[in-house]
Amino acid sequence: MDFPSLPIPFIATTLAVILAICIIKIIAGRSPEKKGRYHPIAGTVFHQLLNFKRLHHHMTELASKHKTYRLLGLFRSEVYTADPANVEYFLKTNFANYGKAWYHYNILTDLLGDGIFTVDGEKWRHQRKLSSYEFSTKILRDFSSAVFRSNAAKLAQIVSVAATSKQAIEIQDLFMKSTLDSVFKVVLGVELDTMCGTYEEGTQFSNSFDEASAITMYRYMDCFWKIKRFLNIGSEAVLRDRVKVVDEFVYKLIRSKIELVRKSVNDSSMKKGDVLSRFLELKETDPKYLKDIILSFIIAGKDTTATTLSWFLYMLCKHPLIQEKIALEIREATKLKDSFDEVAASITEEALDKMQYLHAALTETLRLYPAVPLDGKLCLSDDTWPDGFSVRKGNLVAYQPYAMGRMKYLWGEDAEDFRPERWLDEFGNFRPESPFKFTAFQAGPRICLGKEFAYRQMKIFSAVLLGGFMFKLSDEKKTVNYKTMLTLHIDGGLHLCAFRRLRHGSPIDA
Repeated sequence: MDFPSLPIPFIATTLAVILAICIIKIIAGRSPEKKGRYHPIAGTVFHQLLNFKRLHHHMTELASKHKTYRLLGLFRSEVYTADPANVEYFLKTNFANYGKAWYHYNILTDLLGDGIFTVDGEKWRHQRKLSSYEFSTKILRDFSSAVFRSNAAKLAQIVSVAATSKQAIEIQDLFMKSTLDSVFKVVLGVELDTMCGTYEEGTQFSNSFDEASAITMYRYMDCFWKIKRFLNIGSEAVLRDRVKVVDEFVYKLIRSKIELVRKSVNDSSMKKGDVLSRFLELKETDPKYLKDIILSFIIAGKDTTATTLSWFLYMLCKHPLIQEKIALEIREATKLKDSFDEVAASITEEALDKMQYLHAALTETLRLYPAVPLDGKLCLSDDTWPDGFSVRKGNLVAYQPYAMGRMKYLWGEDAEDFRPERWLDEFGNFRPESPFKFTAFQAGPRICLGKEFAYRQMKIFSAVLLGGFMFKLSDEKKTVNYKTMLTLHIDGGLHLCAFRRLRHGSPIDA
């Protein structure tokens, strides 16, 4: 979406003031009287603005020079690290000293309320415990797998029509719609059906949620957002309107679900596998609490999986031999049938367990193109990290999954190469790495609860699509790059051509 801009002279003056203050801080930072030993200064937040469109490239360049470095800002320093020892320290060892705190809470709360991604302390522990229990149940695992198979078959039908008519498809948009449909069904038990657009109110929710998410992300770069919110102007006025649509839609569904559960309290046949029904069975009935945690699940399960699948297909188009190797593994594991529904049904837990190379290729995609390329916390009190450098109270601290995936000192000289084999042992079985080195799912107490669900969804979608189609870029010469957001979207989407495979696996008219 387009955000209203401020007058250029005002922006120029503001940036000049920020730069001047940062220069003063750099000079002050070199003063011998200053106590403590701090990480080297690699620039200012002003340099991030100058490199915004290539932000993760810029930060990868900085990380290759300094495993951990500082950027000076208007009010505080920002510390960025690609050192696994430092990552483990603030995500696990001294977890209590690094949290979302007021900074992230203020930015995120209008959309996500007191959900698990905005809070610390007792509120976070309560939601984490409850969510962890639900995600470990066989009921939810089986229910979600059935939802993933159904939506993967729907997506395959859309791709099939395009392949037959020899039309290019924008696969990232299709993944966004299908993963949203999936997470909505799993969390709320409702068919949103944005892929086919049959549920008008659901489509309106989806569009409002996407726009509200984008504006919320924009707050991290917009130093004037609080003023605009107070005056209810510009992007903040739009956000207020979109959040109202989102909240009303979710509250309506919660009320309907509560009423349904109340009426069916003695009917065991009405027992559902979706998250909301499970929470209601545990007597969690506060609508505000349920709305906040539901929206957190939706934002976690939508863009992240969709962007990873998009980068995965991009990598397979750039490496056709790897694409064929995965397709062969899928066909051998599933004994593929003719219809997409039959194919989806054949993807059992046993079949998924056999897809070790697919699992490795998805993980290799996440190493190079992590769904969340940058993530951070706020330092709550002065501290010293394992590398011997100090961090001050109020500093923003962040680890860099995108940069870390490209560090030669972590992954070897071929760090920037797409090589799924690096994740396999001598027997061809998947071999995981430390979550403090491979940080795509975070680590420590806040490690992603939906990690296994994400892998299951990605493997099911991949198996249905790659078992039935071979993919090529619609324009081999077009540059594919990311769009700088909190999640790693492909800028402009990913346009592919799909070709149906014959029963023996080779593509038709490729």
